[in-house]
Amino acid sequence: MTVHTDTTEQVKDQPDKETEQPDLTKQWTARIRNLVLKSFPPERLLPDEQPIYVASWVYVFGVLTLSAFIVVCLSGVVLALKGPTWWHMSPEGRFVNSLHLWSVELFMAFMVIHLWGKFWMAAWRGRRALTWITGMLAFLLSIIEAFTGYLSQTNLDSQWIAFQSKDAFNATGAGAFLNAMNFGQELMLHIVVFPLVLLLCIAIHILLVRLKGVVPPFSKFTQKDNEVSQNHPQDDKALGAAGRAHE
Repeated sequence: MTVHTDTTEQVKDQPDKETEQPDLTKQWTARIRNLVLKSFPPERLLPDEQPIYVASWVYVFGVLTLSAFIVVCLSGVVLALKGPTWWHMSPEGRFVNSLHLWSVELFMAFMVIHLWGKFWMAAWRGRRALTWITGMLAFLLSIIEAFTGYLSQTNLDSQWIAFQSKDAFNATGAGAFLNAMNFGQELMLHIVVFPLVLLLCIAIHILLVRLKGVVPPFSKFTQKDNEVSQNHPQDDKALGAAGRAHE
C-alpha cells in the first residue's frame, strides 16, 4: 500500500537559503557605532606618530601640567580619606599634604607657561578655537579650585583667607550662595564639585587636541593649511599635512 504525504507544509517550514541578510545600517546600534567611529577615529585618538615639531620644549608643558594634575588628584584622594587630623598630626600626613601642595604649585606653574606658550603661538589657528576655550576654562576653574583648597586647610591661613574673602563675596552677591567660612561647604566644593567639572573640561580639551592635532608653528602652518581650513571645514585630517610634509 502506497502512502502519499503532503510535502507542502514541509517546504514552507524549511528556511529559504536565498533569504537576504538584514541591512545592519538600519539598526540603531550600528548607526551609533558608525557615528562614534566617524567622529572619533581610533587612529586620531591613539596615533602611532607625531609631527617632528612636537619635540620642541614648548609642547612639553601640556604633558607636564597633566602629570602634575594626576599627582594632585591622587594625593588629594588620600587626604580626603584620612581627614584633617591625619594630615596635620602624623608625619605621613604632613608629607602627603606637602606633596599635594607642591604638586598644585607645579600644576599651576606649568599651566601658566603652557597657556602663554600657546597664546604666542596663536593656538586657535586651524579651527582650534574650542580647544583654546576649553584650556582657558580649565585654567579659570583651577584658580577657583585652588582657592577652595586654601579654605579647606583648617589652619590659621585658611581662617584668615576665609574672613578676608567673605566681604568680597558679600559685596558681589555671591555670599548668598557661597559662604567662605563654612568649612563643610568649601571642602565638598573642593573635593567633589569643582574637581568633577575640571576633569570634564580637561578631558574635552585633551580629546580636541587628539582629534584636531597640536597646533603647528607658524613656519609649518602654510598656505595649504589655510586653504584646507577655509574650503574643507570637515576635513580635520588634512590640517597640518603640509607641516608634516616638511619633516
